Amino acid sequence: MTPQRCREITARYASLRVVLLGDFCLDRYLEIDPAKPETSIETGLPVHNVVNVRAQPGGAGTILNNLSALGVGTILPVGFHGVDGEGFELARAVASRRGVDATPLLETPQRRTFTYCKPLVLEPGRPPRELSRLDTKNWTPTPPEVEDRIIAALQAAARTADAVIVLDQVDIAETGVVTRRVLEAVAGVATTRPELPIIADSRRGLGGFPAVIFKMNAAELATMSGLPVSSELATVRDAAADLARRNGRPVFVTLAERGMMGALASGDTAWVPALPVRGPIDVVGAGDSVTANLITALAAGASLREALELASLAASIVLHQVGTTGAATPSDLAALASGGN
Repeated sequence: MTPQRCREITARYASLRVVLLGDFCLDRYLEIDPAKPETSIETGLPVHNVVNVRAQPGGAGTILNNLSALGVGTILPVGFHGVDGEGFELARAVASRRGVDATPLLETPQRRTFTYCKPLVLEPGRPPRELSRLDTKNWTPTPPEVEDRIIAALQAAARTADAVIVLDQVDIAETGVVTRRVLEAVAGVATTRPELPIIADSRRGLGGFPAVIFKMNAAELATMSGLPVSSELATVRDAAADLARRNGRPVFVTLAERGMMGALASGDTAWVPALPVRGPIDVVGAGDSVTANLITALAAGASLREALELASLAASIVLHQVGTTGAATPSDLAALASGGN
């Protein structure tokens, strides 16, 4: 990928309308100063003194952050948050991102806002150190009334979209945005607009998802294909190509330090190696940056290999953004493509 070609592709992002359907959550960081130790008089336990609190969209919001950083013209988030303090913070953070039209993001008293609360110890001269996380989730099935609103918002937004992203972030099926009924609506969109690129990623695997573009890791591909996770690249390539042919849609497989593999329904495949590590890394958010960059590149007319190369550049940039869930801009991508850091 030359810097010039990188700029040509990313220059088209400003004209794109991208629908982002999924589980939006709040990433709340509690920055702790260990130089201010105390002990609780009441319990005798150590006190972690928080000197700064910052929040940003997480889950599907991490993809949103990447789409915004890439300069996508219109980003339409389809999901929900609760009527709570975390929901207020999340809605404000989402709406503040460049290019976002937050109209489809629903507020409902029937759900809590999905929240990752991350205590970070900040020590001079060292990368931030994360303590045990405190999560707030929904443990009951998403009510049908909420599903109805999500489906209506998806169908309306998809009519004029250039691409759709689906992110299933929850651990327990049917408790988040991407329920069985919502997936049926995604399948309907794919049938109505077969030319529309729709990419899906799920932390519980893509079994049961409709035939859209699949983005997965090596373990998920192994589960779907019956292969060992440590398969040779040629075996991964063949398995991805077979799945792409069966789905009639591209398949992308992230392989950690081995890079990324892509396959088209035609049988064409491409592999790009991972870029070298250039210092301390933080893997949080790297996969979401890959999803955002793959779909925008494809929607902007990039080839299979070009989409993989842009996603690889983005993942490398985000990996080196320690202590936060990062994102890469077009200028970041072009700089790394030209050999910069």
